[in-house]
Amino acid sequence: MERRLILILALCRAIPCQGYYSQSKPYVPPREKVTKLHFFFHDTISGKNPTAILVARPNFAAVFKNTPIPFGSVFATDDPITLGPNLTSGVIGNAQGIWASTGQDVLTLVVYWDVGFTQGKFNGSSITMFSRNPIAQMEREVAVVGGRGKFRMAKGFAQLKTYFADFTTGDAIVECNVTVIYHRV
Repeated sequence: MERRLILILALCRAIPCQGYYSQSKPYVPPREKVTKLHFFFHDTISGKNPTAILVARPNFAAVFKNTPIPFGSVFATDDPITLGPNLTSGVIGNAQGIWASTGQDVLTLVVYWDVGFTQGKFNGSSITMFSRNPIAQMEREVAVVGGRGKFRMAKGFAQLKTYFADFTTGDAIVECNVTVIYHRV
């Protein structure tokens, strides 16, 4: 028995290890780049061409307190992204995603947006935002949690500032100052 164990150990040492761990080079993370972006998005609930559409709402009337965005509502969005606060300032992309009204007492949304760029040096790339957005505050911050294209592996934050809001219709224009940290491709 002991001789067999010694023989097995000797054979194991004689066979070279061919595992991919032994062949790999040490991991060197890619260099990170920081880019600052500035744009406006236009979230329109009212009118003939809304960019945010109600897709789900609570099934009881108690939450509807004369607001276009009652607690529990879920909206799908395809908001234009522009260089300036006016739609005529040049559309550079869109923010597609969803937001849900999650604040019972304070108007708060949880937002998921894929902010895709269709113009300029970031054409074809996007950043992904997913965060709590207390829209009753004039200024707030949401997280950048990913991206694609030139913004692959992105992280960062977006500082949002309400430029215009109509709390009767729910329409809003929001200024975004985004700091994106990503790997160079």
